[in-house]
Amino acid sequence: MSAIDLPSGTVHYRTAGPEQSTQPPVVFVHAFLMNGSVWSGVADLLAEQGIRSYAPDWPLGSHPTPLHPDADQSPRGIARQILAFLDALDLDDVTLVGSDTGGGLVQFVLDTDASRIGRVVLANCDAFEAFPPFPFNVILGLLKGSRRMKLNLLPMRSTMLRHSPLGFGLLVNEPDAQLTRSWIEPALTQPGVRDDAVRLLRALDPRELLDVSTRLKHFQGPVRIVWGTADRSFTLDLGRRLQQAFTDAELVEVPGARTLVQLDAPQILADQIAGFAAARR
Repeated sequence: MSAIDLPSGTVHYRTAGPEQSTQPPVVFVHAFLMNGSVWSGVADLLAEQGIRSYAPDWPLGSHPTPLHPDADQSPRGIARQILAFLDALDLDDVTLVGSDTGGGLVQFVLDTDASRIGRVVLANCDAFEAFPPFPFNVILGLLKGSRRMKLNLLPMRSTMLRHSPLGFGLLVNEPDAQLTRSWIEPALTQPGVRDDAVRLLRALDPRELLDVSTRLKHFQGPVRIVWGTADRSFTLDLGRRLQQAFTDAELVEVPGARTLVQLDAPQILADQIAGFAAARR
């Protein structure tokens, strides 16, 4: 992995695809208690089509290095960190891709400064007042403290519990034990990582994302909403509402996929992302 120092702290990121690609760069934004590894399958498929992608470990509880203690961990603050990453690497005409919490953060990015964003792909994600939806609002409420987070994550070292509906089993059809274990370890072993995650959880306010949704229509680039229809939390109706919030958006339904479309249907998601590049030719 590569690393870059931003005003908020060090961000590690994975890259795939040719450095000198003629296609727009793709930047991924993952969910809470996950990292950029969740995008690896999609990134590899894009690389086969000559598309360069960047999958940072955003400071959402699974990042390897704590941020500076004064880093702004509100959703708007993390949106500014994403923009700082784009600025630092001088990435323009970006295809910004987000899912779950990351999709909500993408919306904050668009509302803050969309000048480097050419197009957007959103898989099942937070939107409007669902920030987060049930039952994640209850589950994440149990993690709003460094000590509470560690105590409540310790049982998740059990694969059975981690892959149950109380864990990642709600998000993906066939969770990978090694992958999901890697997501919880940083918060279990590093107090600074827990502190970063807790500051975000305490700053989540559904009213703020609902307010942001009223201005998504100002983004003039094309948007694709790629939605897993088997998701019990981020329902298809939410995806349809999100499509209507944009000026130029299409909805692509993915039967059988849950929240993490990038794991349940990586080829479909990769094809939708790459389709933007094909449309530019």
